[in-house]
Amino acid sequence: MGCDGGTIPKRHELVKGPKKVEKVDKDAELVALWNYCALSQEILRRPIVACELGRLYNKDAVIEFLLDKSSEKALAKAASHIKNIKHVTELRLSDNPAWEGDKGNTKGDKHDDLQRARFICPVVGLEMNGRHRFCFLRCCGCVFSERALKEIRAEVCHTCGATKRSIAQSEESEAYKSLFTTHSSAKRSKEESAHWVTHTSYCF
Repeated sequence: MGCDGGTIPKRHELVKGPKKVEKVDKDAELVALWNYCALSQEILRRPIVACELGRLYNKDAVIEFLLDKSSEKALAKAASHIKNIKHVTELRLSDNPAWEGDKGNTKGDKHDDLQRARFICPVVGLEMNGRHRFCFLRCCGCVFSERALKEIRAEVCHTCGATKRSIAQSEESEAYKSLFTTHSSAKRSKEESAHWVTHTSYCF
């Protein structure tokens, strides 16, 4: 077969099997969803806002998008349903004391601590890293884990005491209505689904 030195090639050297499909690193995907702005792809920094579909944005990126519609189409698609600033909610997030952030050492080196989440649930202490479901209350912007809202049922916010309103008493956009199964766009692909959940049929 033309091999030097009289060597005999093995089967795996002659027969090429199907190419292995590269799998997306789940941890890297979670880091992207929970640490980077869905619009600008920059790291999330306060003030952080969330749309009615549960995507996270830097507030300044949303304002720039609303003022300048000529943004890059690939990125603008993530915010195409945001028509004005009222369609996003500014989040009141609880800092994680274990997160080291972007602290630098004496040599000036800098790193982002991606092993720990920047924010936690203020009630049960779960890290907001994508492994646990989180909800934000639309009336005040406070953020909690779904576990906290299920274990400690209350009609008011656990942090600021704001009262929730029913959907019947509020005017909601089509983007928010699309989260519920009764909407015509209820069937969405996995790529179109957000990494948040609708906790109850109430508008918090």
